[in-house]
Amino acid sequence: MIGNVLISDEVIREQFLCNLSACKGACCWEGDLGAPVEPEERPTLERIYEVVRPYLSPAGQATIETEGLYTYDEENGTYATPLIDGGPCAYMVYDEQGIAKCGIEQAYEDGKTDFKKPLSCHLYPIRAKVDERVGLQLLNYDRWEICSAACELGRRQQLPVYRFLKEAIIRKFGDEFYQELDAAAKNLGQAQV
Repeated sequence: MIGNVLISDEVIREQFLCNLSACKGACCWEGDLGAPVEPEERPTLERIYEVVRPYLSPAGQATIETEGLYTYDEENGTYATPLIDGGPCAYMVYDEQGIAKCGIEQAYEDGKTDFKKPLSCHLYPIRAKVDERVGLQLLNYDRWEICSAACELGRRQQLPVYRFLKEAIIRKFGDEFYQELDAAAKNLGQAQV
């Protein structure tokens, strides 16, 4: 527990390193819903869309024109990126090697926007959720079979999930939080010896 954030031990103990050559970015087209969009990200998507639009596929652009920059899931009470015909994220594009990438992130890397991508994508395989009942932010490791190559590569590199996601964790919670998490992980590791 750091502040009001409850962190699953798996975030520290499990190993992970994206292996895009193996999975081809399947997290961009697999699943039933788009990527969760934080409330503060919705106006950002509206602000940057005209800059991002040229990076997107025609199908992605058409989906956004009909469904909007984000959709609302009544069952979960959350916003998410729209999906092209229930499949890939509308913001997904392919690179020259046929690997799925984020069109928003491509615009960011080209210096066209200051927004990298939705935080839920940046934090994956960590899922952040607020538990309103107890007033805590929960950080859980999300296991997904399509990421098995990333788990294997992470084990070979001995890279804990939280270290793989250092930049994203700092983006969400700040550097001081990350330093506390790292210290707690080191203490936990020493206690296990």
